[in-house]
Amino acid sequence: MRTSGDGTVGGAPGRGFAESGPYQLHSSAVDHAPQRPTAVPNGGGAASMTLEQIGYRGPTACAAAGITYRQLDYWARTGLVEPSVRPAHGSGTQRLYSFRDVVVLKIVKRFLDTGVSLQNIRTTVQHLRERGFRDLERMTLMSDGATVYECTSPDEVHALLQGGQGIFGIAVGVVWRDVESALSQLHGERIDTGETLVGHNPADELARRRNRAV
Repeated sequence: MRTSGDGTVGGAPGRGFAESGPYQLHSSAVDHAPQRPTAVPNGGGAASMTLEQIGYRGPTACAAAGITYRQLDYWARTGLVEPSVRPAHGSGTQRLYSFRDVVVLKIVKRFLDTGVSLQNIRTTVQHLRERGFRDLERMTLMSDGATVYECTSPDEVHALLQGGQGIFGIAVGVVWRDVESALSQLHGERIDTGETLVGHNPADELARRRNRAV
């Protein structure tokens, strides 16, 4: 991974991690770090296809990511997190966000809340968009405030924690599942046909069962 920070977490200034350790996000678009091997998900094909075929309008994305519509609109207009399914074109056009977009929105919100710089957040967003759809589930993002690192193993997380500085971590897989659970109860839209998909609300199901019992 690449970094837009100074590349240090403890140790001597300017010293980076070995290739076997956590690697970092750089803001440079030219310097591409080697990609790690991608694990093949077990039985995730059908689920990933379903998620990738559904879009979500702005208010739904806000509800699932825990942000305000003002934040969503500002991030889209400034290019921080743009809707990958359908951007807004003039008045009356509804933005449509993908599942991955909503996961990224939630991650951005958490990084902003902990004081990570906007430059590092932009770099992280770009990196997340470049990774495979299912790569995100096994990824942990760590930050010391100056640098964002990607970790894909407990040993890499431990290496960062040994630096002795304050470290904030986001298990992307946990965010993924939180967003998936939230969106399952909200309305979506089929990307290919525009058909509205009604979410499952447990409270509605309970009410239906009670009505049948009467």
